[in-house]
Amino acid sequence: MIFKHPVNTKHHSMNKALRLVFISISTLFFLNGYSQSIFGKWKTIDDRTGNPKGVIEIYKKNNKMHGKIVEILEEGKENFVCAKCDGDLKDKPVLGMVILQNAEEHDEGEWKGDHLFDPEQAMTFRCKIWLNPENPNELKVRGYLAFIYRTQTWLRVED
Repeated sequence: MIFKHPVNTKHHSMNKALRLVFISISTLFFLNGYSQSIFGKWKTIDDRTGNPKGVIEIYKKNNKMHGKIVEILEEGKENFVCAKCDGDLKDKPVLGMVILQNAEEHDEGEWKGDHLFDPEQAMTFRCKIWLNPENPNELKVRGYLAFIYRTQTWLRVED
């Protein structure tokens, strides 16, 4: 007959409990890393020069995606106004301007819309926006004009 020592049983139960806690915490961190939100602040990077241009805050309103300029990073353009714009936007400050409106979620985290505004060109584009599947801290922003498109990579701004 084999007798188990009470200390060993207690020690075994404690190890099992600690392993369960460790696995649970690890799973939460793993899931959190893959469930990054598209919403938040993003640093725009000029796809032609590689220089940072500004910070866009992307938010959800009425179940649609919107984005506004919350910071201008280009030196000398801090007080930039939309001189080329028409109508209500003519000569308005770019800082605080809503440049993304009413984009809707489509396939698994991909958002599409008809209003991505570029204040420098005073042009509005159709757009498709998604997180880079290989790096959730990169946002892919594609603007379409007819069949021509350009894609920029924006970088998540950590608060």
